[in-house]
Amino acid sequence: MMSADLFTTLPEILLVLMAMAALMWGAWGPGARIAPVLLRLLAWAMILVGLGLLALGGDGAQTAFSGMFVDDFYARVVKMLVLVAAGLVLLVGEAHLGKQNLLKFEFPILVVLAVTGMMLMISAGNLIGLYMGLELQSLSLYVIAAFNRNSVRSTEAGLKYFVLGALASGLLLYGASLVYGFTGTTDFAGITQALAEGARSLGLVVGLVLILIGLAFKISAVPFHMWTPDVYQGSPTPVTAFFATAPKFAAMALIARIAFDAFGGMKIDWAPVLGVLAVLSMFVGAFAAIGQKDIKRLMAYSSIAHMGFALLGLAAGTEVGVEAMLFYMAIYVAMNLGTFAFILSMEREGQHITEIAALSNFAALAPGRALALLILLFSMAGVPPFLGFFAKLEVLKAAWQAGLTGLVIAGVIASVIGAFYYLRIVYLMYFGPETEPMESRMSPTARVVLTLSAAAMLLGAVSTFGFEDLLAAAARSLVQ
Repeated sequence: MMSADLFTTLPEILLVLMAMAALMWGAWGPGARIAPVLLRLLAWAMILVGLGLLALGGDGAQTAFSGMFVDDFYARVVKMLVLVAAGLVLLVGEAHLGKQNLLKFEFPILVVLAVTGMMLMISAGNLIGLYMGLELQSLSLYVIAAFNRNSVRSTEAGLKYFVLGALASGLLLYGASLVYGFTGTTDFAGITQALAEGARSLGLVVGLVLILIGLAFKISAVPFHMWTPDVYQGSPTPVTAFFATAPKFAAMALIARIAFDAFGGMKIDWAPVLGVLAVLSMFVGAFAAIGQKDIKRLMAYSSIAHMGFALLGLAAGTEVGVEAMLFYMAIYVAMNLGTFAFILSMEREGQHITEIAALSNFAALAPGRALALLILLFSMAGVPPFLGFFAKLEVLKAAWQAGLTGLVIAGVIASVIGAFYYLRIVYLMYFGPETEPMESRMSPTARVVLTLSAAAMLLGAVSTFGFEDLLAAAARSLVQ
């Protein structure tokens, strides 16, 4: 039995072994000189593990360690996307880290450990396993948020994230203890069985709500979003790019896992909670982003709004809703990868800058990159015919089919409001006043990621090349 458990968790074990080997090599090896090599090796290792996980995993479902770990098609698809996103963020951020003297061998190791925690979260079949994965991810993220020790803002970002994250973790753990107290089990299967036998009670509802609050913090859902703008702005930009992609997808996938795997019999309780979080996130994110002058803070509020739209799909409480959420999150991650590849290249006199005003008349300096950013911003705004429009359409359609007319109307209004701050950047790039020109030197990897991301937003409107079918199969694996 133990050998079967180890085989089921082989991808996670491989990542941990790679991280430990890299740590030993970095500590006892030639020091800073191996940091770029380690970063590339670990980045490509994550990408290859992710692709191999999907190619070799099959369609079946297995469990390990008495049901604490679930390896189904849903988990494999989400893990693949998380691993690829994390690997690309490392590759895109390498040049920036080197310029800022932040390319230390510890950085990619912390990212790998964070991703391992995400993978454990995605495959959680038990509240204890869920918490262990969540904390492994969180502790690594706290450290990389404060990775630039010479920056007061970075230190502040790490401290804020740590303090508020500890509070959220405490709420989640207290909610888990309530669930255990009222059902007598921490296994998702056991909770489902207890609900089928009539275990639903006020205490259990409170426990579920506390768990959702803890996870809402991880995805920056309003009103648990207060850490996001400061952490996004204060953290090194590659760290911000990482925060905006892989952890958000993993946490959203975990919310779906808990809602359908453990508390499927309490849809009447969790669906309204997710609906409220969705509406608040969409509107607060849309309105707060309008007045931002720093592009990283703008991306923080943009992220909050996008999480609201993804929650809209989950609030539907259906298989179609889960599929729509997965599709939305995949497109969101792709858009953010391209956008942050561009943001990492923003420089003036050798210094990294993030002021939106620096983009004024940028199209005259680099028309190709300006066009790629235009496509990504239009896609984020949900402007047809770009892929972001169809992602929003899918979550709105799922909510409409579930009878959530009010949420659909709110989503449309929030989308129109949110389009303003994306279109403002486009206007500034093409029609803004001439200012001191901004340097924009992109590494070959960043250029490729920006180009592919923009191309995907265009080509995806014509065909998703089977990707949508893959996500549909993943949703079916969860909701069965």
